[in-house]
Amino acid sequence: MFKIAPRASTLFSTAPASRFLLVAIALALGACNPATREIKPLRESCDDGDLAACNDLADRILRGDRVLQDRAYAAVLFQRACDGNVAQACDRLGQMYEMGTGLNRNGTRAAGLYEQACDGGEMEGCIHLGSQYQQDDSGVSEDLARAANLFEQACDGGALEGCIRLGVMNQRGDGGFQDLIEAASLFERACEGGLMVGCVQLGASYVTGEGVDQDLTRAASLYQQACDTDEMTGCLNLGDLHVTGQGVALDLDLAVALFQQGCDGRHGESCLRVGDLYATGSGVPRNLSRAASLFRRACFLGHREACGRR
Repeated sequence: MFKIAPRASTLFSTAPASRFLLVAIALALGACNPATREIKPLRESCDDGDLAACNDLADRILRGDRVLQDRAYAAVLFQRACDGNVAQACDRLGQMYEMGTGLNRNGTRAAGLYEQACDGGEMEGCIHLGSQYQQDDSGVSEDLARAANLFEQACDGGALEGCIRLGVMNQRGDGGFQDLIEAASLFERACEGGLMVGCVQLGASYVTGEGVDQDLTRAASLYQQACDTDEMTGCLNLGDLHVTGQGVALDLDLAVALFQQGCDGRHGESCLRVGDLYATGSGVPRNLSRAASLFRRACFLGHREACGRR
C-alpha cells in the first residue's frame, strides 16, 4: 500500500495572506460576542500547539460556524493537525481533496490522507478509502477485496457505516463472492448499534427472504423503528407495505401519511410516491395540481424519475 506524505508547505504557500488576516479579524471581532467567544480559546490553544484544538478550529472555519468561513485556511489547519498525528484531521483534509472543497481536486492525495487517517485509528478514514477502492477513477485502482477489508476494519472498529457497506458488498456479490446470511448479520449489527439505515436494509432482507426467513411483519417493525428516528427510507418502505397490505393492514390513509412524512423530510422518492397517490386518487381525493407540485419537489430533491411528470 502506498503512502503519500502530507505537504504542509504547499498548503501554507498557496493560501493568500489576506485570508489569514480576514480570519484573524473575524476571530478578534467575535471575541466580544457571546455567541463566538468560544472560538478564541480554540485559536489560542491551537497557537500554543494543541493540535486537537487546531482540528476543531479548522472544522469551525470550514463550516463557517460562528467564524468567517475560509476553506483554504481550514485546510491549512487540518494539515497542521494531521502532521501532528490527529487522524481525524487527515480524514477531513482527505475529504476536501476528494471533493475539491477549497482545494484542487486530487483523488490520489485524498487516498494517501485517508490511509494515514485509517492507520491512525480514524475509522471514517477506512470507510472513505474503501469507497475509493470500489471505483477506478478515484485516485486508486479498483480493488474490491481491499475495499471489503477496509469496511470490515471500520465495522470492527465501531464505525457502523462500515458494517453497512460490507453488508451491501456481500449482498450484491461484489468481488465475486456473495453471502446473503453474512449481509443480513451485518445489517442487524448496524441496526442494533443504532444506525437506522441498517434497520432499513435488514427490513428489506426480511421482505425478500435473503439471508433470513421471510417475515413481512418483522420487516414492518424494522421500517417503523427507522421511520420513528427520522430515517426517511423507513417511512417510504413502511408506506409501501401499507399500500399492498403485506405484513400490515392495508391502509392507504396511513400510507399517504408515511409518504408525506418522508417527503417533508426531503426524501425525493417519498414525494414521488405520495404524488402518485394524489394523481390517481388513491387514499386521498384526486388532485393533479398537488401531484404535479410533489413531482417537482421530488425532482428538485434529486429523484430523476419524477422529473417531467405532470
